Amino acid sequence: MAKGNTLQAMLDRAKVGDDTPATPTLSATPPPAKPAQAGRQGTKLIGGHFAPEVSTQLRILAAEEGTTVQNLLGEALDDLFVKKGRTRVARGV
Repeated sequence: MAKGNTLQAMLDRAKVGDDTPATPTLSATPPPAKPAQAGRQGTKLIGGHFAPEVSTQLRILAAEEGTTVQNLLGEALDDLFVKKGRTRVARGV
């Protein structure tokens, strides 16, 4: 009867005097961190949420120009920096 309900199983064991834990204890050790990809070292992720159509247009444009979405975004950021009177820094990522 108590096998399907963990709380009931714990209560039943307490009545009998069985101190065996109902569930295994979890380790406090966190899982190992994934190593950073070599091409991403020294960089920062910049993200935003946009309509799905924006993603589609970027991927199509990248394919048509034989480049990557990241390169297109770098080009767009450089254009924005110039428009705002800043120095180009995004290209060559």
